[in-house]
Amino acid sequence: MSTVSTSDRTVLTAQHLARHYEVGRGAFRKPATIKALADASFTLEAGRTLAVVGESGCGKSTLARLVTMIEPPSAGALTIAGVDIVGADRAALAALRSRVQIVFQNPYGSLNPRQKIGAALAEPLIINRKEMSADDRRTAVLEILRLVGLRPEHADRYPHMFSGGQRQRIAIARALMLRPDILVLDEPVSALDVSVQAQVLNLLVKLQESLGLAYLFISHGLSVVRHMADEIVVMYLGRIVEQAPRDVLFAGPLHPYSRALLSATPVADPARERERMPLKGELPSPFNPPRGCAFHTRCPLAFDRCRVERPELTWHGETKVACWAVERDDA
Repeated sequence: MSTVSTSDRTVLTAQHLARHYEVGRGAFRKPATIKALADASFTLEAGRTLAVVGESGCGKSTLARLVTMIEPPSAGALTIAGVDIVGADRAALAALRSRVQIVFQNPYGSLNPRQKIGAALAEPLIINRKEMSADDRRTAVLEILRLVGLRPEHADRYPHMFSGGQRQRIAIARALMLRPDILVLDEPVSALDVSVQAQVLNLLVKLQESLGLAYLFISHGLSVVRHMADEIVVMYLGRIVEQAPRDVLFAGPLHPYSRALLSATPVADPARERERMPLKGELPSPFNPPRGCAFHTRCPLAFDRCRVERPELTWHGETKVACWAVERDDA
C-alpha cells in the first residue's frame, strides 16, 4: 500500500489501520476472528471532508470507533494532532478525545429526554472545562445555539419539543461544545426528510468554512457525500477498494464496486443516466471471507486471478484502486 503523505494542515493520519474481533462459537469450538477493518491508510486535513462509503458491514462504523478512540486498533498507527493513540497513556487520550467528536445518525437517541437542552450542551464543559463559571458556560451554550441556527430560549426546552432537523442541530451543537478539530459524522442526515437533509448539510458546510473543521463523513451511498466530500474512500468487507478526489470518482470510478454504488445514485437529468451495474448476491460473511479479492463473488469482471490473489491499492492517475481488472486493462 502507498505511503500516506502529510502536510502542516494534517489533523489525522491512519497507517495500515486494522481492527479484529474474537467471536465465540460455542464451548467446544475455537473463537473466530473477524477482520472488521484491515490495512486502512489515509489522511485528513483541517477544513476538508473525507467521505467513507459502502454497504452495511463494510467497516465504516468500526473505523469511526477507532477514530473517536472508543476502541483501540488491533494493528497499525492512528495519529491525531501529532500523537499516536496506540502508545498514548490515559491522560493523553483524555486530552485527545476533546479534539474528536461524533454526530450520530439518530439525533433523538443522542439526547437525554429528561434533560433540558441547555444542560445537555453544558455537560461537556462541566466535565472538561472545570475552570469555567456557570455564567461562562451559559454564554458558551447560547453562542453554540446561535451558531447552529437555534434561538436562546431553546436552551430551556426538552428534546421532544423539537423537530428531527432541530434535534440534529442540537446534536451538532453538543459535538462542537469543546471546539474540536475533527467531527465524525456517522450517517448524520439519513434519518431526516430530504428537504431537512439539505438544510443540515448546508449548515455543516457553513460550520466547516467558519471553524476550519475536518469531517470524516460516513454514509451508505454516494448521493449525499457528493455535496460534502473533498475525497472519497470506498470500502468493501473491511478494506479500502478505491480512494479518489470526489470529482474524479464521480467522473469515472475504476473499481466495479464503486461503479455499482454510483449507478444506484439517482440522476436528475435523464440524458445523463448512467449504465446500470446492479450488485448481485449478498455481502459475504466476515467469518469466512472469499479468497483473493473479496468482491469477486459479486463482480461481473472477475477472472481467475481475482479468485486466488488479493489485489493491493495502487495508483492509477489520481485514484488508488485495488482491482486486478483495472490492472489488466492498463497493461
